[in-house]
Amino acid sequence: CLRDWKAESHGAPLDAGRGTSLHLSCAPPDMLLLKKHIEDISSIYEIWEKRGLGAFSEVVLAQVQGSAHLVTLKCIPKKALRGKEALVENEIAVLHRVSHPNIVSLKDVHESPSHPYLAMELVTGGELFDRIMELSSYIEKDTSHLVGQVLGTVSYLHSLGIVHQDLKPENLLYATPFEDSKISDFGLSKIQAGNMLGTACGTPGYVAPELLEQKPYGKAVDVWALGCVGTPPFYDESDPELFSQILRASYEFNSSYWDDISESAKDFIRHLLERDPQKRFTCQQVLQHLWISGVAALDRNILGSVSEQIQKNFSWTHWKRVFNATSFLHHIRKLGQSPEGEEASEQGMAQHSHPGGLRVGQPPKW
Repeated sequence: CLRDWKAESHGAPLDAGRGTSLHLSCAPPDMLLLKKHIEDISSIYEIWEKRGLGAFSEVVLAQVQGSAHLVTLKCIPKKALRGKEALVENEIAVLHRVSHPNIVSLKDVHESPSHPYLAMELVTGGELFDRIMELSSYIEKDTSHLVGQVLGTVSYLHSLGIVHQDLKPENLLYATPFEDSKISDFGLSKIQAGNMLGTACGTPGYVAPELLEQKPYGKAVDVWALGCVGTPPFYDESDPELFSQILRASYEFNSSYWDDISESAKDFIRHLLERDPQKRFTCQQVLQHLWISGVAALDRNILGSVSEQIQKNFSWTHWKRVFNATSFLHHIRKLGQSPEGEEASEQGMAQHSHPGGLRVGQPPKW
């Protein structure tokens, strides 16, 4: 394919400036994973059971015909995807570029007259917090090891120019109960062709201030999101108030939980949640922090307080929705902010599920 990349909103040549979103209807050759055209997906896979449902897709467990190999199959109806094809092309392009033991891998891509299908590595070990809740002991050093592992994986993505944009606990999955965590769900990720990206998206509780301000942004948004994993520092059932907290970087270390946590861990979080993205630590810098690289993390068992926070903060769907820039511009204006740059093109809300399926519930009181 010889066409240039286009900016989705205007059909202009690719520009990472404000108010544009990358349209990868034609990915560069080194990023392109060719779809295998088929008439019926049942000729390739035996479908077993539904595992999740997204705004544009259904996720099922499938077995390769004639073998014992199982995959997670993301099935995307073309009718539902019409006008949003770039979302899938972008996800394929990103997943084709990566190869890392701590990233859920793309195995194959097929396309029928009615659907594109993404065959993903099967992960059965549950989400990060599911794993923690099953443990009999959990010390601060365990958290330090886990965060260091995730930081190393995100650093790998950043070295390839990839910004994940939706790092959160439910996107940290385990292939089995005995293996390390894997990053999943690249539906909102972007390949940073220039110095900055322009179209904002993510999950409200984990989104960085520069995204809310509609400023050009980059890899630093992933570092901010990692600072929000664990006990969410920003929460409110009202989106305007939530965004106001984030814009002010207004958070505190609640004594009921953080009294048992080392000062080094708190210093680590402060570097991740630096308001100014230019001063915020990079992945490489935080990997050198003593809480990760040294012996500053404590051996104290914190399972009780961690379990309490998990039960308190993660049994709902409100926190898990993702959004496009235009869905929060009016909130910013209500807060008296002045978003910079052009208004992003209307794409509406977009939701992506992972193979672990969906959860239901109501947002808790903080």
